[in-house]
Amino acid sequence: MTVKTVRERRDGPTRRDLLRVGGLTALGFGLGDLFRTQRLAAAESPKSAGSAKAKACILIWLDGGPSHLETFDLKPDAPSEVRGPLTSIATKLPGVRISECLPKTAAALDKMAIIRSMTSPLGEHNFGTHYLMTGYKPTPVIEYPTYGAVLAHVRNQQGVLPPYVAVPSFRVGGGRLTGGGYLPSSTRPFSVGADPAKRDFQVRDLDFYKGIDLERLDRRRKFVGALDSFSDGADRDPGALSDPDLERAYRLITSSEAKQAFDLRDEPREVRNRYGGKSIGQCCLLARRLVERGVPFVTVNNRGWDTHNNLYTRLKEGYTGAPEPGVGLIPSLDLALNGLIQDLDQRGLLDETLIVVMGEFGRTPKLNTSVGRDHWPRVFSALLAGGGVAGGRVIGSSDAVGEGPRERPVTPADLAATIYTLLGIDPRLELKSSDGRPIRVAPYEAQVVAEVIG
Repeated sequence: MTVKTVRERRDGPTRRDLLRVGGLTALGFGLGDLFRTQRLAAAESPKSAGSAKAKACILIWLDGGPSHLETFDLKPDAPSEVRGPLTSIATKLPGVRISECLPKTAAALDKMAIIRSMTSPLGEHNFGTHYLMTGYKPTPVIEYPTYGAVLAHVRNQQGVLPPYVAVPSFRVGGGRLTGGGYLPSSTRPFSVGADPAKRDFQVRDLDFYKGIDLERLDRRRKFVGALDSFSDGADRDPGALSDPDLERAYRLITSSEAKQAFDLRDEPREVRNRYGGKSIGQCCLLARRLVERGVPFVTVNNRGWDTHNNLYTRLKEGYTGAPEPGVGLIPSLDLALNGLIQDLDQRGLLDETLIVVMGEFGRTPKLNTSVGRDHWPRVFSALLAGGGVAGGRVIGSSDAVGEGPRERPVTPADLAATIYTLLGIDPRLELKSSDGRPIRVAPYEAQVVAEVIG
């Protein structure tokens, strides 16, 4: 089944032009773009394939390329220049060892699946990110939509909260991806725009602009509706707002429900502490609050994993002279992931929430002269949990030095087909580009990694 996503364009000034003239973008009406054209697909919205366990997905994106050799695929018997500075520890799975900085993950590995044989030819941040987040190799001809955009389009979910949220922002892999690709702008991720770990955390565009109150905002909203009705030349109820997308943006700005969803002060201190005080932990906590309230897809964007130098300090200690060693990138991920899984499990949401942990590629098998590792897409790891994932499994393996896949190579296209299947979307489903070209949500060559699915 296909979905047409083409919008008819009219001559003359668009509604967006009118909003700019009226200064409404300063009020947060840029949010209207998040919902624009979503209603056009309502009558022909594609159905999900099969009965998926996962109703929502939280993608923990380790931006920059996490080292598989320091996280999920250590080589304790390799030479020191390959082995690196971190040691391995036993896990709940017999014979499976992971990083010393992931003790909580090790103790709960029966709830997770690790793919150790991810492989890609693309070792540049933008290209690698596009491939991992869409399942398609990038091309100058078209930008493919990310998982969250496809899910938002297919589900066509109505409500106050956006269907696709990025915390704290969607600036991934160099910041060139829009997230929505060829799909309508309504499918693009809503970037929170601030770090929930900061004391002054405040969601961008969720409050009134300085000098604007509800009465003035409502007056402008009705004015835009009147202009739209006049330009359409249609007979309408003069009391009805002509643009439901603008109405949704208005409801988001004025909604106490939306404000509460983003307010971490509602969380008990012990819950916040469970996730850890770093950005990744508090972002994961916010992601849980959002999926709990019906948001289908949240990307937690954790930056800083491009460890070309000083790898040990950045990954384990956090910074030189840290009074409490163990606040680096990997221990912070360990706390955040454990907190998220525990929290979802206690609330009965883990079975219906898919968790994916990955970055755009891995790191070189040998340490460089700056005691770091460079880009290495030939083999790396990804972790999945919750939402229909068969826990306690390690899929595939790399060779003795983590240089290439030894068995069961898995491409980003295969991973895409697997993620879509877990979310109840047939990987063969075709959507349409703006010029009417049918495009599958996963490439033709993509194969579902059946071992991941419980």
